[in-house]
Amino acid sequence: MTGNSYHYGDNVNIHGGRGHQGIVKTQIGSDASARVDPAVLAALAELHAQIVELRAQPQVPRASAAILDEVLPALSDTAAVPPQERHRALVAIAGVAATVGAVGQPVAQAVQAVVGLLGG
Repeated sequence: MTGNSYHYGDNVNIHGGRGHQGIVKTQIGSDASARVDPAVLAALAELHAQIVELRAQPQVPRASAAILDEVLPALSDTAAVPPQERHRALVAIAGVAATVGAVGQPVAQAVQAVVGLLGG
C-alpha cells in the first residue's frame, strides 16, 4: 500500500514570491455567533448584565470579583468560545453566586437557564 496518502485539512505550499498573506477563508457561515441559537445569545446577554450588577455589590469579595472578570469573556457572543470553556465559566460564575448569598441568587438562576439552553 505504498504510495497512498491521505490528507485532511489545509495544505499550503509556497515557493518564492513576496507579500504572502496566508490562507484567506471566505466560507459562508464561518461567523461563530451566526451558529448560536438566538435564545442562547439573549440568555448570555442577560447573564452578562447580571454579572456586572453582582460584581458591583459590596458583598462580593475582591477575589470573587476577579474570578468573574476572568471568566466573563467566555460569555461573549462574538468570539468562538469552545463549549468546554463556556461550561467552566458558567460553573465558576455559579460558584461565586452561591457563595455571596441572596444577592447572587439571580445570577445563579440565570446560569441555570443558560446551562439548560445549552443542553447540559
